[in-house]
Order: sequence, then C-alpha cells, then structure tokens
Amino acid sequence: MSLMISVVVPSYNDAVMLEQCLDALGKQTRPADEIVVVDNCSTDATVDVARAAGARVVTEALQGIPGATAAGFDAAVGEVLGRLDADTIPPANWVARIERAFTDDPDLDALSGPGRFYDGTAFIRWYAEHVHMPMYYRFVAWVLGHDVLYGSNLAIRASAWNVLREHVHRELADVTDDLDLTINLQPGMGVRFDPTLVVEVSARPFKSWARNNTAVRMARDTALINRREMPFLERRRAWVASRRAS
Repeated sequence: MSLMISVVVPSYNDAVMLEQCLDALGKQTRPADEIVVVDNCSTDATVDVARAAGARVVTEALQGIPGATAAGFDAAVGEVLGRLDADTIPPANWVARIERAFTDDPDLDALSGPGRFYDGTAFIRWYAEHVHMPMYYRFVAWVLGHDVLYGSNLAIRASAWNVLREHVHRELADVTDDLDLTINLQPGMGVRFDPTLVVEVSARPFKSWARNNTAVRMARDTALINRREMPFLERRRAWVASRRAS
C-alpha cells in the first residue's frame, strides 16, 4: 500500500522561485498527494502562483519560517510530510525516493539530504557546499549523536511531527527551524541523512557576509535556547541510551 505524501513549502515574497519549485513538483515521477504552500503574509504573487499550480494555500500571520513550517505541517493530511523551501528545485524522483525510504523502513521517522547550490559565484557555491553546510551536517550530528535535518530537503512522518510540534519553538521568528527540529528529535526516533538525496537550492543565503553572519547568529541563538532547556551532553546521552535499549 502506498503512503499518502504531502509536501509543505513555506513562502514569503518568493513568487518567482516558488514557481520553479512548484513546476519541479509538478514533474515528479510519483506526484505528491497534496502540496501545501504556506503564505507568510506575502505582498507579491505568491498566492496566485501557488493556486495556479494546484497547491493548497495556508496563511500564517506569524512572520518567520519556524511558524510557517509548523503551520504547514499542522495543515497537511499526509502520512509523510515533505518539506522544501521556495527556492528548492527537487529532482523528478524526489517524492518517489521519499515514499520508498519510508515504506522500506517502518522505523524511519525523519529523512533528509543535502543541497547542491545554484546561482551566485563559483566561490560562493564552493563555500556553501564544502565549508558552511558540512559543518552543520557533520559537527551538529557529532554533538547530538544523531543525523541532522536540512530544512530545504526533508521529510517526516506525521506521527513524529505530532510529537515534535510540542517541542519546537515555532513562535520565535529568529530560530533556525531545521536546527531547532533536529535538536528536538526525541531519543529513539529513526532519523537518516542520505547524502544521495540531493536537491538544487539557491545560494542566496551566502551571497554576502552579512547574510551569512545572520544565519550563523540565528544558529547560535537556536542552540542557546535549546541548551537552556536541556544540555546537549544530556541529549546525547539519552540518544546513546535509546540505541543500547533497542
């Protein structure tokens, strides 16, 4: 039996890139059962673009990706909830691979993969792919003791989201939503980062040092917020214990 798959795409004034993303979703070898575009109070053509592509539009008044992502996950009806950014271009087999991964492994709760960056200079793309992002994929995974989730390219079971929605900081606009979700994955959940599950993503967050520094600051603040609630060493120990018990 096939799984019902929803794909959630938060968008704020991203109509042009959103159109590319939705066009790619429309060319999937295994179409998504629903596409939910979360309009975060855009003033451009985001809503028109979404509706023209046949997506369901959900409006989230609280500004910020954490709240928009959470609103989309809450609204989606699928058993598995995919998550892309408006500037993501998934390959034609993206939904099919997600369905196969969750079907083949009933214990898998969350799946993610990397981005291959387009636009920007060659140096910016190299820095993003070989310096900035590997620090996240590898260092954060080492600190927490489990794989990470990358917000531009992930999928999660609805049953896992129903647990995690009580732990993430959806009301804080300056939280890095994928890091926040990664930190709050509960011990014993099945999470896998597949380096072959690649999507195309805009390199715009790395086009200036100011934007890059903002991303680093948000990640730092996200870590500090979560560390106050539970130290990372304690989180890591809980994950190690859950593996030993399984």
